[in-house]
Amino acid sequence: MFLFDFFRSFLPLHNPLGFGASDFLLFALASMLVTLVFLRTWLEPFARRFAERTWWCMALLAALPIVLRLALLARHPVPTPGGADDFSYLLLADTLRHFRLANAPHPLSQFFEAVFIVQEPTYSSIFPLGQGIVLALGWLVFGHPWTGVMLSVAALCALCYWMLRAWTTPGWALVGGLLAVMEFGPLNQWMNLYWGGAASAAAGCLVFGALPRLRHTLGSRDAAILGAGLGLQLLSRPFEFVLLSVCVALYFLPLWKQQRMLMRPAGVAALAMLPALVLTLAQNRAVTGQWTTLPYQLSRYQYGVPATFTVQPNPTPHRTLTPEQQLDYQAQCIIHGEGTDSFGSYVERWTGRVHFYRFFFLAPLYLALPFFVAALREFRFLWVLGTLLLFSLGTNFYPYFYPHYIAALTCLMLLVSITALTRVPAASLILFLCTAQFLFWYGIHALAGENLFLAVARYDTGDFVNYGDPEGRIAINGTLDAAQGKQLVFVQYGPQHAFHEWIHNAADIDRAHIVWAADLGAIENDKLRKYYPGRTVWLAQPDAIPPRVIPYPYIAAPGPHGLFENGPVKNSTDIEEIGKH
Repeated sequence: MFLFDFFRSFLPLHNPLGFGASDFLLFALASMLVTLVFLRTWLEPFARRFAERTWWCMALLAALPIVLRLALLARHPVPTPGGADDFSYLLLADTLRHFRLANAPHPLSQFFEAVFIVQEPTYSSIFPLGQGIVLALGWLVFGHPWTGVMLSVAALCALCYWMLRAWTTPGWALVGGLLAVMEFGPLNQWMNLYWGGAASAAAGCLVFGALPRLRHTLGSRDAAILGAGLGLQLLSRPFEFVLLSVCVALYFLPLWKQQRMLMRPAGVAALAMLPALVLTLAQNRAVTGQWTTLPYQLSRYQYGVPATFTVQPNPTPHRTLTPEQQLDYQAQCIIHGEGTDSFGSYVERWTGRVHFYRFFFLAPLYLALPFFVAALREFRFLWVLGTLLLFSLGTNFYPYFYPHYIAALTCLMLLVSITALTRVPAASLILFLCTAQFLFWYGIHALAGENLFLAVARYDTGDFVNYGDPEGRIAINGTLDAAQGKQLVFVQYGPQHAFHEWIHNAADIDRAHIVWAADLGAIENDKLRKYYPGRTVWLAQPDAIPPRVIPYPYIAAPGPHGLFENGPVKNSTDIEEIGKH
């Protein structure tokens, strides 16, 4: 009753002031701003003293994104994996937590074909180890891979502050760390998906935080941190590791005449990076059978994905593709384009990616960014701009783009924002607007009812927090988890199915509680049923409305309105014919 009366008071005719919800919101923001103005004389000295306490600040910044995200669990529960990227990374994590780099091929691998997973010569994810290690650590220590995701975001926010301490004052470094929490914390897709971003971003923090310290001291500790950061980037994003290494070399260009002084730090950095190189080579050998062939390359040869660089022709698959794999291959070829790049297509693609960089900046920060130009008189900031440009141009040779491709630049984006803010007279107002924007959307996610949330979600800032069960995965997983014993699920896609992967399995398929398999028709399916004689068998229909899982065998055919209808099996031919569509 109290809650009803509380929310009812937001109606203009039911409170003494005649305020509506928007009035209360504006009044709250104005009150916050006035309070900060009055408390500034007390808060500012305290904040400056606290900002100098490195470990306390890092602990606070690491805790904030975790606490804030856990506070949303009632409305936004632990993310349910969905899609090929999530499933491939989780396979990698499951493989690693069993202390393997690859898995033996399954004798009936044709049932388990899925995008971004190879079946021969091993059953393995095609992705590099970095994000898999993050997920595996969370899985091993806390029992769930998502805890690894949260810890990686926590490390990122803390390391952003540590990195900025080498570039600016402690106070502004703390501001940058808080911006990291608001931008990349509880509401960001890096916190709410399994395919990563924070691990590579943390690698960038280590590298870009170590460089100024190393140039100043030439100490072994900073060199080791630099090497560790480069190693983590190699494990996370191998191609972008090359770009990052070039940027590191350019940073020391003014010291070229003193190269003898750099030999020892370079050796220490190389030694610190060596474990990552060894792990990469070992994964190559375990997955592909060749020390120098990446799992990416094997997948491209076998399945034609991932896409090649734009200066290369589209790959040709050397395996028979499932309809879902064929669809993904064709889509990647379309994005790549026929033939190879021209100068015009390269420039057009590059300019078309500008809007993606919004991911790294809260909207009010755009008011400050032009002031960064004033800092370009210093070599270090000119180098920062050159690094951003090099990554932008380098990653443009790949036809796809997602923010996690350049995640290593996250802390540099923050540095640009902070450097610009230090030159803006109204920096406090801009930071207040950033805070208000974050608090507004966090409040919507934490407190808004379903109707309000759905009404305003379309106006969100581009963040992603899982909500509800739009694909029906939670309901289907719940049904299977509640069933007794081990399960075998045949996945039957509808004729209009596109891109949403459902076939995913554990590293050890035979011992898994649930085995997901492609529906290949009754005759073929019977081979797998005989292989798993003790399992309860289901038929999953992801494209039904709503998606569902039903006891097998059932027929499932499009109804008069394009929906799926059920009916008991008349004979095995019914299922076989349906399974062919």
